[in-house]
This record gives sequence, C-alpha cells and structure tokens, in this order.
Amino acid sequence: MHGLTTVGSGSYRPDDVHFLLRSVEIDVTDVLEKERLIQTRQKHYSEMISLEHAPDPVHQDLFERALAQNGTRMAGDVLALAQALDRQCNGPEIVLVSFVRAGLPLGVLLRRALRDLGREAHHYGISIVRDRGIDRTALEAIIQAHGAQAIVFVDGWTGKGAISGEISRSLAGDARFPEQPRLVVLADPCGRAWLAASAEDWVIPSGILGATVSGLVSRSIWPADGGLHGCVVYDHLQPFDMTQAFIEQVDGLRRQLTDACAVEPWTVAQRLALQAAAGQAIDGLAARFEVNNPNRIKPGIAEATRAVMRRVPDHVLVRDIRDSDVQLLLHLTEQAGVPVEQAGAALGPYRAATIIRSLG
Repeated sequence: MHGLTTVGSGSYRPDDVHFLLRSVEIDVTDVLEKERLIQTRQKHYSEMISLEHAPDPVHQDLFERALAQNGTRMAGDVLALAQALDRQCNGPEIVLVSFVRAGLPLGVLLRRALRDLGREAHHYGISIVRDRGIDRTALEAIIQAHGAQAIVFVDGWTGKGAISGEISRSLAGDARFPEQPRLVVLADPCGRAWLAASAEDWVIPSGILGATVSGLVSRSIWPADGGLHGCVVYDHLQPFDMTQAFIEQVDGLRRQLTDACAVEPWTVAQRLALQAAAGQAIDGLAARFEVNNPNRIKPGIAEATRAVMRRVPDHVLVRDIRDSDVQLLLHLTEQAGVPVEQAGAALGPYRAATIIRSLG
C-alpha cells in the first residue's frame, strides 16, 4: 500500500486482511526481566518481546473445547455485529481496521459477513500501543486509500478500556473522526466500546491462543526509528497454526445462521452503568492488593489468561472456580504455581482477574 513494505497477511488468506506492519528482528527478553524493566520504567512493554511457545496439549485441548462450547455463540455475535454495521454505516464501503492481535480474527470474520450482506468491506490490521497511541503511518495510508469516514476500529474485547482510551487520545482534535471513535468488540464488560455484541465476560475462543490463531505474528513492536510499527513473524509455530482452521469453522457456523439478535451502540445510560460497575470492581481490587499502577490489574477472562501466559502474575481471582469458561486460566495458574481465589460478586461484571506481581 502506497510504497509501504509490510508482512502481508501472515498466515491469513490475502483477501481476508492486509497487515500494515513491518517485519522486525528483536532480541528475546526473559519474562521476569521484561516485567522488571516495565515496572521500573526502564523500557516500555512495546519495546520488548518474549519467546512465544507452542501451546501444550492441555492448552490446545482447552482451546478446542472452548471452540466447541462457544463457536456458535461467536458466530452469532459476528452476524449480529455485521448486521448492526450494515445499518449504521451508510457509505459505499466499510473499512475495518483491526488492532493486532486480538482484533484480527473478529475483523476477518466481520469482513466475510459484511460481504455476504452485499457490502463492500476492506480489512486492515494495524498496531496500537498503550500510552503511545495508534500507528499514524498505517492509519494515514488507510485514510489516503479510503477516506476516514468509513473506518470502523475492531478489537476482540475490552478489559479496563485502555485501548478505547488510547484511540480517543490518538484521534483527539482530528475532525475526520467522530468524538467517540467507532470501536467494535465481541465483549465489552466495561462499557468502553461504541458497539459490542454483549457486555458479558465470556471465553472467546480466539482469546485463548496467541500467534497460532492470529496469522502467526507477534503483538506489535514500537518502532525506535519512526514509521510503521513492527512485528515478529513466528515461522517456528507453523506446525501448530490454527489461524485458517479457526476462521473457516466459525465462518461456517455463521453461514448456517439465518438471523441474530439485534444489537445497537450502547446508550449513554447503558455505557455509564457498565463503566461504573467495572470501575467499582477494579477500585476494589486495587485497594485490596495495594496496587498503585492500574496496569497491574488485568480484568476479564481473556486479559487475565494472557497475563498469566505473558507476564509475572501474583494472584488470580475467579468469580466461580467451577465455571467452564475459566478452566484454561486455572490450568495455567496450576502450571505457574499462582494462587487462585474464588471472589464471587467482588469481581463485578468480570468472571476473572489477574494481579501482576510488583517488581518495581
């Protein structure tokens, strides 16, 4: 696109998504050392990466179970979101801009669903980095090709709403975008998205794996020299790649559906109620565990699970230890020797949360 050298589409089909990311080589940082550098503010998380391993057999089995358990739900949510976008977006085309990596599977599935509804839809994968903002080089390239009016941002879910806040900060004062950017997600327990299939915290199958369900790319890496943000292409995970199989399975389930429950953007009252409940739960955790930096609290099943996989967890809390949606999280905590507590209603809208260990 416009002379940009990118990693293409990873292991997705070329017509499903175009990553506006460049391939970079970066030294691997040990997880414990990475955590120490983040918390002592010697390095930003987006400047480091740890080695991503193939999921072990139990992890892979739990992914398969989550897909069997919730694949039809995800398919229905994709259809509901596509129908809502069809109603909300009146222009000749819809431009889906997914955030790498969690937004990618949803973006691919939404583009296919919109095409089946007769809409012209394009899909790009770009980087957004907490505290540093959206990849302006990538975004401007998309605007140059399509204009800004048709852009809809896509992520998998919300946790505390940090990415939603980052979009708003990045685009503040940019008259080409609405005051509340159009962010679409599957699950929005904290009420920070523009459009969501639901506010429920549930185990989204694609949230269980990393690169092997996201086109074999790493999370995005901040460019020291400016320009496009980067990523590492994980060729060593090719034998374990589920990217295309996952898309085909959920897309096939969606094609069997004739209709879905109608969803609309949150009303102001709905948004405020969700934000208040989530804020109360997070404030309660911060007070109880004496957490001064909110980045050490990772609420929601997907965020809590990823934190155990990629960070240095101190405590994990679940609403109900028997909940089938938290079984992968419990498996990972057992492996890592992290204490788990059944917290019940104290978690508010969330079914799980991880507290990152203080290393500062």
